[in-house]
Amino acid sequence: MPHASLNPATNQLIQIHSSWDDRRLEQALENAHSSQHAWAQTSFVARAKVLRDVAIQLRAQRERYASLITMEMGKLLREACAEVEKCAGVCDFYAQNAENFLRAEAVESDAGKSYVTHYPLGVVLAIMPWNFPFWQVFRAAAPTLMAGNALVLKHAPNVPQCALAIEAMFRESGLPEGLFTTLMIEVDQAPLAIASTHVHAVTLTGSEAAGRKVAACAGQNLKKCVLELGGSDPFIVLQDADLKLAVDMAVVSRFLNCGQSCIAAKRFIVVPQIADEFERELKTKVEALRLGDPMAETTQIGPMARLDLRETLHRQVTDSIARGAVAVTGCKPVEREGFFYQPSILDHVTDKACAYHEELFGPVAIIIRAASEADALRIANETRFGLGSSIWSKDVARAEHLAAHIQAGCTFINGMVKSDPRLPFGGVKASGYGRELSKLGIREFVNAKTVWIR
Repeated sequence: MPHASLNPATNQLIQIHSSWDDRRLEQALENAHSSQHAWAQTSFVARAKVLRDVAIQLRAQRERYASLITMEMGKLLREACAEVEKCAGVCDFYAQNAENFLRAEAVESDAGKSYVTHYPLGVVLAIMPWNFPFWQVFRAAAPTLMAGNALVLKHAPNVPQCALAIEAMFRESGLPEGLFTTLMIEVDQAPLAIASTHVHAVTLTGSEAAGRKVAACAGQNLKKCVLELGGSDPFIVLQDADLKLAVDMAVVSRFLNCGQSCIAAKRFIVVPQIADEFERELKTKVEALRLGDPMAETTQIGPMARLDLRETLHRQVTDSIARGAVAVTGCKPVEREGFFYQPSILDHVTDKACAYHEELFGPVAIIIRAASEADALRIANETRFGLGSSIWSKDVARAEHLAAHIQAGCTFINGMVKSDPRLPFGGVKASGYGRELSKLGIREFVNAKTVWIR
């Protein structure tokens, strides 16, 4: 199947790219492996120069790259600009900190001298999603390349132009050939890439189903694997919360990127004392969101990325309504060109509805009314996912106590969940394993080697 760029706002075909055959895939992996040997011998200073040049190019051509993102997957142009800026930031972060993160560490033992040092693994296969088509790639590529590895990218098939633009950017910034390669391959060719002797590790950001398949294949071939999968993040609002702040951030967190984010707030769990007021305030804010052309500055909700995603979302919404959830606002596709869905709220969602258990990947907020604070914590953990979470309360000490009991990779108190290069990012349970970003992220794909001297 070809890789097709389709504008989600207009349903118009932009461009088609042919898929590679297995022979071309293996040649690209061999080239990456060969190039990585020389790259591993370069200094951190030399690697950092490439990343800093990439950051300069990202900022200098921000609008061009942002327009490409918007045209291919429908993200609001201003959100796409922010994504490009964030990519430049992660390049600068690892250019500045990688050497220190990977510095040899002395360890006291029965040796005269012993220490742990860090060497690159080799070629890392990155299987990346469409929802943040630049950021997801850069948050994997920056630490991987700074550690002395090569990276080969199997991007989502609906964002091929973004993938090729990133490859061109690295090449123009002086990265030697083969160290960053976009693989124009099909999903069913991924196991072949994982099994290749030229690939040494795999990182995936994607669905739970994709994660299970990649993990199984990586395990069968004894390859290191990091998985960042789906999420159904709880957003717990306690009685003493700053309600205006909580509602404002609820709208941003749920409807950013048209709700198509793993770490978006998806389950708004509210205690009974403030549930009605929270619902009223949220409804007012959501109904005020302006839907339209993602290129327009005034637009606040653009299209979903693909028609099949919109159809899946609407099936989840209608099923939940049939099982007792209340449609507060929206809850229907928009009758116009493109893949638009109304900004929506479902209230009184119970464990009988699929919205309670499944990840809703689109512009639909669900409200779950807890019986008490303890019940809110139970509901927060009553999910197979465990990516992010947030708690809203003026009693920060109490919120910190509750945070310790939430089963998730992160808990934000009085703030929306976000990724930050300085902090480790990843999940537990069905949200995956391993960590990205920070010192922990760059150490995922290195050989932590012990040296013992008598």
